[in-house]
Parts: sequence; C-alpha cells; structure tokens
Amino acid sequence: MNLETIFDDLKMKSMKDQPDQKSFGKKVKGLRFLSSPCWCPAAMTLGILCLGLLVTVIMLKKQIFQISDFLEQYQANVTHQENILEGQLLDYQQAKKDSQNSQKELREIIDTLYQKLDEGYKEKEELLQQNLDLQEALSRKENYSGPCPQDWIWHRESCYLFSSGLFNWESSRKNCSALGAQLLKIKNMNDLNFIHQMISHSNLPFWMGLTLRMPNYSWMWEDGSPLRPHLFKLRGAFAHMYPSGTCAYIQWGDIFADNCILVAAHICQKAAYLL
Repeated sequence: MNLETIFDDLKMKSMKDQPDQKSFGKKVKGLRFLSSPCWCPAAMTLGILCLGLLVTVIMLKKQIFQISDFLEQYQANVTHQENILEGQLLDYQQAKKDSQNSQKELREIIDTLYQKLDEGYKEKEELLQQNLDLQEALSRKENYSGPCPQDWIWHRESCYLFSSGLFNWESSRKNCSALGAQLLKIKNMNDLNFIHQMISHSNLPFWMGLTLRMPNYSWMWEDGSPLRPHLFKLRGAFAHMYPSGTCAYIQWGDIFADNCILVAAHICQKAAYLL
C-alpha cells in the first residue's frame, strides 16, 4: 500500500466521524425554543395561578372549619334550649296537674258544703212547716192578728209589702227602713217563685235590695251578704258601674240591673212574728 492510498483512507474516516449538519441544526433549534422569551411569562402566569389556587383552597378549608365550629356551637345551643323548654314543659304539666287536683278537692269541698246546706234547708223547712201549721191553728182563734202587720203579705218566715208609688232606689230603701223592714232579699228558689207569683199581674218594676258595690264590684244584698251564685240570672247592665250605683229590680219574672236613680215601685220585707 502506498502513501496516497493511506491518505485517502484517513480522509474518508475523518468525514465519517464528522457530525450530521441537519441533526445539529435541529438540536440547536430545540434549544432556541426553550430559551424563547414567550415561555417565561407563561410559566410565571401558571405559577401565579397555582399559588392563587392554593391560597383559595387554604382559605376555603379555613372557612369550612369555622362553619363547622359554628354549627357545632349552634347545635349545642339548640340542645340546651330544648332541655330548658322540656324542663319548663314538665314544670307546667306538674303545675297543671297540681291545679287540677286542687280544683277537684275544692269542688268536693264545695259539693260537701252545698250538701250540708241543703240538709240544713230541709231541716229548716220542716221546722218552718211545723210553725206554719201552728200559726194556721192559731189564726182560727179570735183576737189573733197573725205574724204580719195589716196590708202585709205573709209567706213562710217573712212579711212582704208591695208599694204602688215610684221612687229611686235610695228613697225606696228609706221607705222600707221607716217601716222596720228592708228591701226584698231572695234567699232561695221558694222565695223567688213566690215573688214571681205575686207580681205576675203587674207591669211595674220593683226595686230589690241588691246593688253592685265598690270597691270589689260585687253584687251584695242590703244586709251585706253576697248574692248566692246560680240563684237567678241578672239581665241588662249588670256589669256596668253607674256614678250613682247599679241596682237590681224584678219585672215580668226576670231580674234586671240599671241605674239606681231611676224610679220604680219597691218590695219591703221583714221577719214574720212566728211562735
């Protein structure tokens, strides 16, 4: 082999070892894209967005914890209020039960008193009937004037005088007082039925000894005793307090309440002289 052949072989080998220009060009172009000025702002924007998203997630998580704590506190307050209301309801039910028991006991006491009162009335009626029988026997005898004065009507243990003149309530009271009597007082249904029968043919109103008095605004008889409940029903202005007073009168079988300055007839009543 000569020198010329060796030189040609070395030349060919050095050409093979030389890098490809196209490939080198592509690599240089890729590096230029990474170092492009448009890539840096995009990367920074993406980083800022990620940081903002992370902050938002942290804040939302914090708010969720706060809402959770608030809900737990609210639930605890609601439970506490429910316990208080439940205790108040139990106290109310117990108080209501105690009140019902007290009312029941009071009704039993009232019923017992009414029963005793009725028994007392029955005994009194029996004694009165015996006295009436005796009075009737005496009335048959001469020189016996009877249990009531002249012009007075006798009924059981009372004498009644029905006036024809018209006066206000106070003048009527004074007229009866001058005769040693008081205005009509109805004590039981027997008295009420008797008065109804006596005035059934008259259209006049008759004052009774029943007035609405201060300061407790209770209906009281002239002797100071209270009106017995359920004895009769008042009509008219029975709950109104007139400056001159509210008084009761009987007419047409009913009992009314009105101003005491009005004029009406009156019924005087006093105890009969019984042996």
